[in-house]
Amino acid sequence: MKGHNTIPMNEDYYLPHKATYPIVGSIGLTTLLVGFANQLNGHAIGSTLMLAGTAILVFMMAGWFSEVIRESLAGNYNHQVDISFRMGMIWFITSEVFFFAAFFGALYYTRIYAVPWLAGEGAFESTGELLWKGFQNVWPTNGPDSIGGVGPEGHFEPMGAWGIPAINTLILLSSGATVTWAHWGLYANNRRQLIIGLIATVALGFLFVFLQAMEYHEAYTEMGLTLGTGIYGSTFFMLTGFHGLHVTIGAIFLLVVLLRSLRGHFGHDNHFAFEAAAWYWHFVDVVWLGLFIFVYWL
Repeated sequence: MKGHNTIPMNEDYYLPHKATYPIVGSIGLTTLLVGFANQLNGHAIGSTLMLAGTAILVFMMAGWFSEVIRESLAGNYNHQVDISFRMGMIWFITSEVFFFAAFFGALYYTRIYAVPWLAGEGAFESTGELLWKGFQNVWPTNGPDSIGGVGPEGHFEPMGAWGIPAINTLILLSSGATVTWAHWGLYANNRRQLIIGLIATVALGFLFVFLQAMEYHEAYTEMGLTLGTGIYGSTFFMLTGFHGLHVTIGAIFLLVVLLRSLRGHFGHDNHFAFEAAAWYWHFVDVVWLGLFIFVYWL
């Protein structure tokens, strides 16, 4: 790769000293959690604590990642350390898989079991009569008094699949192709292909987030669909909202990789940070396909 210098490799397994950033991260997460709890309970200090916790986390990540980059460029890491990084990323993505599996499981349980049971179907014929007489098995639902989105709690429209969601699906699939193309360029020592592929991927990622923000604005202002719109609204926004957060994180991750690529930090035999970002991006692609099928389409 033109302009790239081979990074020396340390023969010994590198152990960092004075690792204070995990402690700083714990403080930031605790502050953010306490602030969020106060915000939910209507306390004015909640928003201040949330901002403080977020600032601490940003400081922690910027400092910790910068330190890791400096150690990598200094040649402190050997092949065994590289394997440790890869195993750590694999287990991190595995934890994310189970995180989303819990929300998909909640959606599945609600649609396949809970709503039919409340309507007196299956093995719980008396459930509907005991809890909500006249409840019908209709999806989406805003509760027993708002079957199919119409009721005293207000009308809402379910989000259709063939608008912004379909466009966002095309965007994410395209971004998966561009990041793979950039990866091929890295292996081939083609700096131009690497940079162009990463620029396209980052741009598509932030475009996805922008379009999803437009979708949320339409849902809240025109469709009557909010986080408080019964079980449909809560599962819809929890699944799509957390996915949008992951896309944002992934796009920032790839942006940092792009900036490092511009400085010639990666070679075809030493580029774990790029691969970690690519793995994460493919993960959010797969999750979105599940969302599009089970949340928007079916």
